[in-house]
Amino acid sequence: MPTPTVTAEPRHAHHPPVVDASPAPQGATGLKGVLLPVAIVLVIGSIFVSVFLAAFHAPKPHDLPVAVVGTTTQLKQVTEGLDRGQPGGFEVKRYPDEDSARRAVQDRKAYAAYLVGRGDSSELLYAGANGPSVTSTVSGAFSGVAKASGDRLTQQDVVPASAGDTRGMSVFYAGFGVVLAGFLFGMMTYQMAPRLQYRWRMASLALFSILAGVVVAVITGSLGFAALPGSFLGIAGVIALMAAAVGSATMVFMRLFGKAGMSLASVVLLTLGNSTSGGTLPTAYLPDWLHPLSEILPVGVGVRAVRGLSHFNNDGLTSGIVVLTAWTLASAATLYWRDARDARRRAAG
Repeated sequence: MPTPTVTAEPRHAHHPPVVDASPAPQGATGLKGVLLPVAIVLVIGSIFVSVFLAAFHAPKPHDLPVAVVGTTTQLKQVTEGLDRGQPGGFEVKRYPDEDSARRAVQDRKAYAAYLVGRGDSSELLYAGANGPSVTSTVSGAFSGVAKASGDRLTQQDVVPASAGDTRGMSVFYAGFGVVLAGFLFGMMTYQMAPRLQYRWRMASLALFSILAGVVVAVITGSLGFAALPGSFLGIAGVIALMAAAVGSATMVFMRLFGKAGMSLASVVLLTLGNSTSGGTLPTAYLPDWLHPLSEILPVGVGVRAVRGLSHFNNDGLTSGIVVLTAWTLASAATLYWRDARDARRRAAG
């Protein structure tokens, strides 16, 4: 019988990569599988209830900016009257004339302007676009001041709310919707496409953000509910930046912390972000420990920019663009660093 010929395989022959065919991890089971979801959801729910109650269960202003036109003596009398009615509630600043005070209200540098009368009548200028809660606050406070002085108070709305947003809540709902959409996008992109290359994930983020801006601007603008009367391109641009900031930040939470990232993102971006957004009440109504978050989290700066575009001569627009862009760039850089680091590890392995 002929002997079979055995051919030696070259030492450096190329072998196809070995594929790990082991089954995927099954996750928590038994008692851990029963208790872990309950604990996580209860913790998140408790944080949500606690933060929103702390912010809104008994809202009152803290150093709410208001303008007064009058003499130094009258300014002192008005300040003392406001402090008696609402201690620490108002930051009173004197303005030289009615025009400058009116501009302060229109630019949202002041939430109301009190024009002290020389006779028996004084006037209050306010912005209905700030919402009925703010209007009620300033109207009640200055009515007490006028009554103590024996004056009759007349009131004028110099920045009325739009016809499609009489309660001033549309910007809050728009902001909440964008944050929720950004959170869901950032979560789903890693659930549905965990191996997507970095450049394609960034392309997906850009597409989502642009479409979110256009859709929200259409719904809230003149073609929809006529709730936000600002420039279409301006509203769409700010909303797109909000969507990009929240979406990319959620992606970072998911990339760095895995399954726990979803819970962390929901607390930071949904709970803390929306409770400090200033969409329902100005941030001057927030407790001191929550107030700083309104100036750094995406939804707070975005809501202020959108409201400024719609009613208050672009108040908060510049800072909003800067902060939202910084969130997006920092998140994109973090994702790139993590992907590049993992690629180097795989190459070394």
